Amino acid sequence: MEERIHYRACNLCEAICGLEIRVRGDEILSIRGDEADPLSRGYICPKAVALKDIQQDPDRLRRPLRRTANGWEEIGWDAALDLAAERLVAIAQKYGSNSVAAYYGNPNVHNYGSMTHGSRALAPLKTRSRYSATSVDQLPHQLLTYWMYGHQLLVPIADIDRTDYFLVLGANPLASNGSLMTAPDFRGRIKALQQRGGRMVLLDPRRTETAEVADEHHFIRPGTDAAFLLGLLKTIFDENLARPGLLAEFADGIDTAAQAIRAFDLGALSAHCGIAADVIRRIAREFTAAPRAAAYGRMGVSVQRRGTLCQWLIQLLNIVSGNLDREGGMLLPMPAVDMIESPASRPGHFGAWKTRVRGLPEFAGELPVAALAEEITTPGEGQIRALFTSAGNPVLSTPNGAQLDRALKELEFMVSVDIYLNETTRHAHLILPPTPTLEHDHYDLVLHGFAVRNTARYSEPLFPKPEGALHDWEIFEGVGARIAQRLGVKHSPSPRPEQILDLGLRTGPYSGMRKHPLDLSLAKLKAQPSGIDLGPLQPSLPQRLYHPDKRIRCTPPELLQELHSFGEELGSAQGDSLSLIGRRHLRSNNSWLHNSQRLVKGPARHQLLMHPQDLAQRGLADGVRVRVRSRVGEVVVEVASSEDMMRGVVSLPHGWGHHYQDTRLSVAREHPGASNNDLTDETCLDVSGNAALNGVAVTVEAA
Repeated sequence: MEERIHYRACNLCEAICGLEIRVRGDEILSIRGDEADPLSRGYICPKAVALKDIQQDPDRLRRPLRRTANGWEEIGWDAALDLAAERLVAIAQKYGSNSVAAYYGNPNVHNYGSMTHGSRALAPLKTRSRYSATSVDQLPHQLLTYWMYGHQLLVPIADIDRTDYFLVLGANPLASNGSLMTAPDFRGRIKALQQRGGRMVLLDPRRTETAEVADEHHFIRPGTDAAFLLGLLKTIFDENLARPGLLAEFADGIDTAAQAIRAFDLGALSAHCGIAADVIRRIAREFTAAPRAAAYGRMGVSVQRRGTLCQWLIQLLNIVSGNLDREGGMLLPMPAVDMIESPASRPGHFGAWKTRVRGLPEFAGELPVAALAEEITTPGEGQIRALFTSAGNPVLSTPNGAQLDRALKELEFMVSVDIYLNETTRHAHLILPPTPTLEHDHYDLVLHGFAVRNTARYSEPLFPKPEGALHDWEIFEGVGARIAQRLGVKHSPSPRPEQILDLGLRTGPYSGMRKHPLDLSLAKLKAQPSGIDLGPLQPSLPQRLYHPDKRIRCTPPELLQELHSFGEELGSAQGDSLSLIGRRHLRSNNSWLHNSQRLVKGPARHQLLMHPQDLAQRGLADGVRVRVRSRVGEVVVEVASSEDMMRGVVSLPHGWGHHYQDTRLSVAREHPGASNNDLTDETCLDVSGNAALNGVAVTVEAA
């Protein structure tokens, strides 16, 4: 049989690296980087090989499963979709539409069929009980950019290929290849920055893989990044270093922010975050003196008690230094399919409704997932009785996962769209497995909008859809149509994902309709399987702002209140507890990839990391089993001594905890680890409703 070469983008993380896959028949011979990809330029990470593992995984579900008194049994697609619709409608009619909830996991963003059709499954029910991984991830970014710039997706991206000074807080892009900053081959990009005389400065409670390539690394106490950022801004305002330039013409409230920030004491800020005042002043001066600088903060900054406050201060730092909308600073990408200018664009809204039990606010139609368990277990009108999940594993990825694990048992009905019987879907009454990545086409609708360079790439399916299989979008459409039929409401068929994509390209910024010479279309993308280079990021303000007056709101009232609240807690006692943070590894992504033998083999990567002096103080030795306790629970895990940890801080990676025996994850069960979300607290939230997964107070003792 003749060998063929297939080109596509890897969709296993935000880097969207280009791949060259050699195939003979249905056998994958090799997976390499595509040298012609204009964004990744031949780079790939070890995760790319997991595409082969997922395709061939004997544990992957191929047919719908229904749970019975005698265990799981396979059923046909028509029967499965009918059952899903019948039970969801019955529960909605009995208890009200909000009694049916939905949870969408992170993989949906990496799969454009989910992006185009995911909401259609429950659309006829009009339920407000919607949850997703957003509120354990990037919600502070989206809320902040909605408040400041008018749209939840107007997230400025670091132009790292042209910057001179890159300031990074709470991010490990050498492991993630960027997050809300699609930047494959981050190591190569930082090396190029340094070769042109630039610097990278990193703040993190752990000396990470990224710290090893940074020019400068500082330990910072978890959850105190706001103090460091306030110290930078106070120095800038006190020393008259602010140079907003042209931004001052359409940025409202800089003086108000300056007045509020000047009132803080630099000594108190320094003591709170653990970084010397002289270091804070020096970094502020370096940042403002650099010809082109960019400040970027990610997971460690977002998933903490003051996540939205931190993201606001980062935006202010880029604005007052004149680095927003500047080449080499922070710029807005111009993707080929512009989700912001789309007719279906949803800029966002905040607090339009709230959760039933705690009164937590929605954002853009989604409620904080930290409230999901209590909304299932607390009786009363609106109590969740049924749950629809898509590509999510919230038992491992949301705060107090053990509580949610117990709550899911109380549901009257649960249906999951997933290719695995995992820690969450084991509670389902029905599992609907879609085709895996290599059996459907792909386009990164969202991630191109966060990329450090404008590119576009469409991936054809590598293998044909097997007979009797359904793509995810077909599942969503099938459930939604059947629900609508039973309710007697209109539900017009939606165009196919590729039709929606083609329309987006033909009306986007590189279309003939916009008089662009490329006149981009799906046909033209198909003719260039390695992708098309659309050029570096370019200044686009104030035109791209989504507020009707095309102005930046620099002082949202909610953030001024957060600033006041932070000031009141400044200087509060740290206590004797250790502080727990998460951890990212290049060979892992949440809980997705732990059933790939080639990714989990080798040295264990799920231990608790702890500074040797903290171990000695507790009479513990490297490699022993320890019991880690928080307010909500405890786990037992092996501890590893590491001088890469800041004293008083311990680190446990996210996505492990594969000890359940009623899953079908044979490889993952051999490497169970412990779930750090059995320790995180569902009551500790940011003002946005995002979960504070970092800075959790824990104790550690011998098991």
